Amino acid sequence: MADPETESQRTAEEAEDAAIGLTPAVEQDIVEALDEGDAERARDLIEPLHDADVADILERLDTDGRRALIEVLREDFHPDILAELDDAVRDDIIDELGVAETAAAVAEMDLDDAVQVIEELEPEEQQQVLDAIPVGDRALIEEALAFPEDSAGRMMQREVVTVPTYWTVGEAIDFMREAADDGAHADILPEVFYDIFVVDPARRPVGIIGLSRLMRSRRPVAVSDIMNEEMHLIPATMDREEVAFLFRQRDLVSAPVIDDGGRLVGSITIDDVVDVIHEEHEEDLMRMGGVAEGDLYSAAVDTARSRFTWLLINLGTAFLAASVIGLFQATLQEMVALAVLMPIVASMGGNAGTQTLTVAVRALATKELTATNALRVIGKEMLVGVFNGIIFAALTGFIAWLWFGNPALGLVIGMAMVANLVVAGLAGSAIPVLLERFDIDPAIGSSVPLTTLTDVIGFFVFLGLGTLLLL
Repeated sequence: MADPETESQRTAEEAEDAAIGLTPAVEQDIVEALDEGDAERARDLIEPLHDADVADILERLDTDGRRALIEVLREDFHPDILAELDDAVRDDIIDELGVAETAAAVAEMDLDDAVQVIEELEPEEQQQVLDAIPVGDRALIEEALAFPEDSAGRMMQREVVTVPTYWTVGEAIDFMREAADDGAHADILPEVFYDIFVVDPARRPVGIIGLSRLMRSRRPVAVSDIMNEEMHLIPATMDREEVAFLFRQRDLVSAPVIDDGGRLVGSITIDDVVDVIHEEHEEDLMRMGGVAEGDLYSAAVDTARSRFTWLLINLGTAFLAASVIGLFQATLQEMVALAVLMPIVASMGGNAGTQTLTVAVRALATKELTATNALRVIGKEMLVGVFNGIIFAALTGFIAWLWFGNPALGLVIGMAMVANLVVAGLAGSAIPVLLERFDIDPAIGSSVPLTTLTDVIGFFVFLGLGTLLLL
């Protein structure tokens, strides 16, 4: 008889595997099936997986593996797999599928996902795919592509449920049921939606009704009596980061998108915003490191090329720091201990500055750091630098004293430590604010000047004090 506790644990593990979908064991089985050329087994293993899981496998395989998996999936390729892929990998998959199959897949996707796939293609390839898409779907995609890049118009879905102000709850419910039952008009309803919009004769939104509120109301009640007139209207040209901020601040699930004339042209739902938040976070993280999105999947030559500029700039700043050290060659020749301890000061300043920089860039992205509180935040970070500087000055100075038997040397490195950590707090918080003020992305431009300042000032203060106090 099976142990109930063991059986319960096995059931829980199976439920967890089902929730995760793509486990390491399943992934390994798929790879083995592809290597053995067992298409039927690979298809059976992939069939229960979510489109995002299939996209993950495609991203992890090499070129031959991707080609083999596409052949397995070709007969029943799910269009949403394309939307889940990294841009660099998606280009390879589209090349493998060909224009006709790519166009067929795009035509079946939600508009916002279709636009996401199309906009990343090269102009020539983009036009080929658009030409192969049915005229009706193509017109909607081209209209969305006419909006600015990274705008609400690019990420919205066009299918929305609208009702006039004079309808009742019963008429609204009947309309949605009839549209869903009528195959010819089923496409006027979004696949997933949370709200319906009440519009005036000019199609301007005048109210919004959550589905839960609609379904709890009696049929004879007028929709105008239960609608919420306090809506958050999103201009189609609004930047998608602003959209994500609005959703986060107002705890929105969906919101109407309007054109320049105030007419309803679509809606944005929370699932689209989650994707934006993830993409923007990834983009900022990559930029802070000086690397490009999709760097993991790019060819070695392309990766090297994309990192070259950043490394070249760092080389220039390194020579600047080296020139500061060169000013104190005589000091270093007289006292080798300074050369031994010098990297400690720069390293501590660099790390402290990076901590502050990370907090500041994130706060700017989430609008928690603005002109209103910038001076207060900068002052706080400098004060943090003072506190940590004093603590680490005492610790480092004591170790240097014991190591080299010179209390004056301990005093020098301690004073330099305090100075550099204060500078790190100032630079790490002020540089992103200044760059933001001049419309320069802080995630891209902050790291190099921060490192340069902490290195240059750290070396200058440490060696300068060493020259004055030790020689």
